[in-house]
Amino acid sequence: MNTLSNVEFMLLQIIAESGQASGYDIKKLVDQRGYRSWANIGTTSIYAGLKKLSNKGWIVHEVSDEKCGKGPMPTRYALTEAGNLVLKHEILDSLSFSRERDNRFDLGLAALTLIRKEEAILALRKRLDFLEQVSLRIRQKYESQGSVNLPLNARSLFLHPLSLIEGEQAFVVRLINELLEGTSEYEQNN
Repeated sequence: MNTLSNVEFMLLQIIAESGQASGYDIKKLVDQRGYRSWANIGTTSIYAGLKKLSNKGWIVHEVSDEKCGKGPMPTRYALTEAGNLVLKHEILDSLSFSRERDNRFDLGLAALTLIRKEEAILALRKRLDFLEQVSLRIRQKYESQGSVNLPLNARSLFLHPLSLIEGEQAFVVRLINELLEGTSEYEQNN
């Protein structure tokens, strides 16, 4: 079970990456990175999420003395130590165990450079094991139901997720290899 909603997970990532960020800064990054389309994150959920994270003690806020434009003085948010620990746990968990084509995995990928390379590789190797177990369960159920003797529509309900899992396994292997080769972008961030 996830400790954080997708919105809270994304907010902690952006705040950690930025050091501290205002709601406006976060909204701009959400738009730039396309979180709205693949993680279902709206403007009101950003501010509600910030309030929840603050109430949980995972972020702190202060009114900034740097004003931009005509609006009120911006509130800037920063992670607490507890917030950093929750974020790290969530990144590792999402990279290791979220279902294939789950946007939770995508959120984990978005936060990849917020954890050490060794931790990322270990989590991704756990993901390969996890995907293999899921694939095995689907294959066993497929075989027990009659496999190739099933009608096309029933077969497709087994073969489609198996195909997605195979593609994701190939992607994860490529990502692990890139991390092992020491990609320059990753090294600059850690």
